[in-house]
Amino acid sequence: MFEDRIFSFEFFPPQTPEGMEKLRGVRRELAGLNPRFFSVTFGAGGSTRDRTLETVLEIQAEGHVAAPHLSCIGSTRESISAILEKYKTSGVKHLVALRGDLPSGTASVGEFRYANELVEFIREKTGNHFHIEVAAYPEFHPQASSAMDDLANFKRKVDAGADSAITQYFYNADAYFNFMEECGRLGVSIPVMPGIMPIYNFSQLARFSDACGAEIPRWIRKKLESYRDDVDSIRAFGLDVVEKLCQNLLDNGAPGLHFYTLNQSQTVKTLWHRLKLS
Repeated sequence: MFEDRIFSFEFFPPQTPEGMEKLRGVRRELAGLNPRFFSVTFGAGGSTRDRTLETVLEIQAEGHVAAPHLSCIGSTRESISAILEKYKTSGVKHLVALRGDLPSGTASVGEFRYANELVEFIREKTGNHFHIEVAAYPEFHPQASSAMDDLANFKRKVDAGADSAITQYFYNADAYFNFMEECGRLGVSIPVMPGIMPIYNFSQLARFSDACGAEIPRWIRKKLESYRDDVDSIRAFGLDVVEKLCQNLLDNGAPGLHFYTLNQSQTVKTLWHRLKLS
């Protein structure tokens, strides 16, 4: 039904051997859905650099496309060059280029301040070797001084050489559609994949949303709060909410969906089958 759309899954690099083994099982299950790629996050200031690389290389060895995140804040041009060379020699051709966050207690922002500088540097060093994804914020970045400034920042990343974008998660489809209209007015036409966060746990979701500025609409928040510790009801309601969101996005022209899996498979697989994505 949606053969021309792009679907992808995001993982974070586990900290333990047990976590790595669990993720291998999750990957095996989700690989059966034939996503376009798997992305792997990169900790603040490159704190998970080695584990990100290890996870990416495993995904590549399994015959799938891996798209490592690469954040530049707190980094030097030399260190970013070394990572790019490692990915090139490992056969990686897809990157998610982000500004990222400084690790707690770190003072220096390094030699890059913004993601557009990282995108420009990647193009300078590697030409068109990499397909570059960047981040987009339909509800606007929490540190942006205004909505128009945030849109201008996004356009700078596109002008620097980004090929496509993945959004922060959201639960209000109108925020995405409005963002796309604004991008059109600015002449930005790259594909922008909605980022989808399944609802696993309300307290966890509230913590994530407070940190990244993603809004949980009041009616959803109140409904989730009413379930208290009833995990089954939270997940059943969450599935209904996210399924309707995804269907709305796809029915109205979204180029695909990027699922934030949190290294879990069952909820994503249930959504996938409900949406009849394959």
